[in-house]
Amino acid sequence: MTSDVMAKPHPLIASDRVEGTAVRRPNGDTIGHIERLMIDKVTGKVSYAILSFGGFLGIGANLIPLPWGRLRYSTRFEAYELDIDDEELKRAPSFRADKDFDWGDRAKEAELHRYYGMPPYWGGF
Repeated sequence: MTSDVMAKPHPLIASDRVEGTAVRRPNGDTIGHIERLMIDKVTGKVSYAILSFGGFLGIGANLIPLPWGRLRYSTRFEAYELDIDDEELKRAPSFRADKDFDWGDRAKEAELHRYYGMPPYWGGF
């Protein structure tokens, strides 16, 4: 018996399918890929996508936390779209793979949201 659960299109995607997905500019140029997602434990909503940017074959790449609302899914490219230039990404708050972002520091998160001009997922600004 064939299950039609997988056959019907739907707007949801499993987190393991998001990780590794390309992030592209509106013209299709590749910026990087999604390393992982950060999910609010209480609401269950995705708060950030961690973008792997730069480096070579994953070595020396910066990890850039992007507010989830800054990305949009492009069915044309089957990738997430981010309208941002390399210089803005190079200046963005980031961390190295061997040293995680301090998610317990709300001031750093607020700085991140100010940088992208987006209200924080927890409210206020």
